[in-house]
Formats: sequence, structure tokens, C-alpha cells
Amino acid sequence: MQFPLPKSAHSLPHRVVVTGAGIVTALGCGWQVNSQSLRSGRTAFRPVTLFDISRQRAQLAGEVALPAEVFSGGPHAKNERRRGRAAQMLQIAAREAWTQSGWQGGETTPIVLGTTSGEMALGEDYYRQAVNSPADRRNQATRVIHYQAQRQGLDLGETFGAYGPLTIIANACASGSNAIGHAFELVRTGRAPRAFTGGYDALSLLTFAGFDALRALSPTACRPFDAGRDGVLLGEGAAMVTLETLGEAQARGATILGEIAGYGAATDTHHLTQPHPEGKAALAAMTMACQQAGLRPEQIDYINAHGTATPQNDATEAAAINRWAGVAAPQLRVSSTKANTGHTLGAAGAIEAVICLMTLVEQWLPPQAGLRTPDPACQFKLVTEKSETGVAAALSNSFGFGGANASLIFRRWL
Repeated sequence: MQFPLPKSAHSLPHRVVVTGAGIVTALGCGWQVNSQSLRSGRTAFRPVTLFDISRQRAQLAGEVALPAEVFSGGPHAKNERRRGRAAQMLQIAAREAWTQSGWQGGETTPIVLGTTSGEMALGEDYYRQAVNSPADRRNQATRVIHYQAQRQGLDLGETFGAYGPLTIIANACASGSNAIGHAFELVRTGRAPRAFTGGYDALSLLTFAGFDALRALSPTACRPFDAGRDGVLLGEGAAMVTLETLGEAQARGATILGEIAGYGAATDTHHLTQPHPEGKAALAAMTMACQQAGLRPEQIDYINAHGTATPQNDATEAAAINRWAGVAAPQLRVSSTKANTGHTLGAAGAIEAVICLMTLVEQWLPPQAGLRTPDPACQFKLVTEKSETGVAAALSNSFGFGGANASLIFRRWL
């Protein structure tokens, strides 16, 4: 599919800016409630109610409280009512971003989404009914259709009139960051004048039980970079951003939330679940992002760490940040907002990208919730309390199972 080139096509590569952002987490739906909650250090964990976890070691997660009315009706109302929980969260985040951007439908707009499980809960419902009542086929076709990850992307295109190519990236916990990074490259290189991108994931029994079986879930609390950390807590949510060239945004007088300045991705292929102990690919991703942004580590004002609160992940990330920053490490300010929202898997990179935009727009740093005794491996400064401060550049890390690593750098727009 061919796109009309931006007006500034002669000046490749293009500068890419964010003109809209939407976010849904267990802290709430929308930028404002999430910003207020993160600034105050609020966490959003409670006993799981979506499915039976009586046989699981862990009992807590970050469940989203969805509003009673998610969809607006209209010509697509019948299809909207068939969508699952993940699609509903994605719809809320997408509508916030799209509305803020001021975009109109009917234009060719690529959609790039990151997810790890799509509508897994619908697949579970299909399986239960097929096993328990094989002759009962009611709603089974609908579940099959909406279980597939591309369906959520197609639904977005239908809702907002965005009829460009659809790309789904399922790359473990780096999926959301990879999706934004891919969309960034589409716009930066002139292959599309704009892109609609983000990530989403909903809690499901299969995912929860799988992490619990790996003994990766905490039975107590999520405490990233704490010396006594004992595992992650899962969450769910979605986040979407609208990306476009700086020239296009300025030509239509759009409000600019920030600029994507750099993107890096690398794979270490060390182990199915464990990160490389030296964080080689994590180091490579951060280095690549900085090189593209033209920034040195000491010029990064805040790092939103991957920080899952598992013993190995946090130690590896700390080692990678220490090596990447070198002598500048003691001046870096770092926190992991998974301690507030839970680990939202394929949505994490997108959610944390929007949080980085919050820090740039509103000039504050989210404190590290749950921290009692900082791990001595952290040579950098962990943000321990609400901080109103200058933030010109923020880096977001997403490091996933199988050695999938991605880093994004956002720059403040003045």
C-alpha cells in the first residue's frame, strides 16, 4: 500500500512527535487519574476476581475496573458488544489518544499493536464449553473470531476509520515498546505520515497460572529493586499513542506531547525465560536508542525501568544500566511503575511510554512504590518520593522472556 509522502519528504529522516496518548491501568482509565495515582505512589493490587485462583500460590493482581459503558454505539454497536475485555481496554485507550490528537477518520493510517495474549480469556471460554458441552455451539464462532489478535486491530480501524496496514507484534514483555518502535520507524523513514500504535493485554487464567507455575509471582507485594523482592504481580491494561511527523503536526496546529528521539532493540537468545546475567542485549538496546537520539547517558533525566521485581530480572537490568551509564550512573534517576500497575505484559511498554510522556509534560518523577531496602547492585538513584523536577529526556526499558529487549527515548517538547 502506498502512502502520500509528508510535505517535508525532502528532509528525511523525519522528526516524529506524539500528539495523542491514552492509557488504561488498574489505577484507572485515562491520563489524569493515572498521573495523579503515580505521583502519589498509589498501588492498585487486590485479590483476583476474574477467575478462580484458589489453587494458585499468588492471589493478587492489578485488575482494571471497566466503566459500565465502554462503546458509544452507532453503526458498529452489534460488533462492539461481542468484543472481550482486552478489546474494551484497548478501545478506551485508543479513543482517548485519537480524540486528543484531533485526527479525522478516512485517512490511510497504519495500526501497530503489541500484545502477548490478545483475547486469551475468550479462548479459555471456547475451550471450557467445547469440553464440557461439545454439542453446544452457541457463541463459539464469535469467540473464535474475537480471540484472534488481529481482530482487535481490525476493530480499531473500523471504529476510527483508520484503513492502513495492520501489524501485530507479540514479542513477550517488549511487545508494546517494539510496536511503538516499529511505528516510529514507519513515520521516521517516510513510509507513512502518521501511525496509531500501542499495546494491550488482559488478565487470563492461563497467563496467571503459567507465571505462578514458574514461581515468578510474588505472594506478598511487588517491590522492584528491593533487596528482599520475591516476584512480580501481574496487571492488565492498554495504552495507545498517535505518532506523526513534526511537519504534519505543526502544519495543523496540533498539541505536541513529546518527541520520540530514539529506539533500540536487541535479542540475547540466552534462555527461554531468564535474561542474560550480564544484560548484554539490554545494554545494546539502551546504547542503540541513545545513539539514534544523539544523547549521552548523563543527558537522560529519568529511566522508567522494566523492573519486574523478580530476583534475576532486576539484577540483570541494574547491571546493564550501570554498564551503560558508567561514571554517570550515580546521577541517574530510576523507578519501575510496575510496582503501581502490575506487569501488564504486552501492554507494559506502551503504558510505560505514556508514563514517560507524563513526566515530560508535567515535570515530575514517579516514586518507587514498595521500596524498603534498595538492592546494593543499583548504582543509580532510585526515586523514593514524589519529585517535582525538570525532565528533558526520559528512557523506557522493556526486557522480555527469551531475551527480547527494547528501549525508547522520549524528549520534552517546548
